[in-house]
Amino acid sequence: MDWESATQDKFKILIGKMPVFMRPAAEKAIIQKAENLVRQDNRSEITEKDMVDAFFAETPFGFQGLMKNDLLSVGIDYTKYGYEK
Repeated sequence: MDWESATQDKFKILIGKMPVFMRPAAEKAIIQKAENLVRQDNRSEITEKDMVDAFFAETPFGFQGLMKNDLLSVGIDYTKYGYEK
């Protein structure tokens, strides 16, 4: 499945911010969720919104504050996708 270039770059940075022991599982879960979202809409490219939706879906609530800070640090305003600060 294809990714928007800038989105894939941001994804790699975000995964790199996670603790080393969590990275492989988190990366796999988020990629699978993003791909499923794209398939549901009969599209072929993962967009920033798909990635953000996948991060929110796969990140436990207790860690979402840190995730939100990480999203902001790479220039992603997750509030434009319907999520609250």
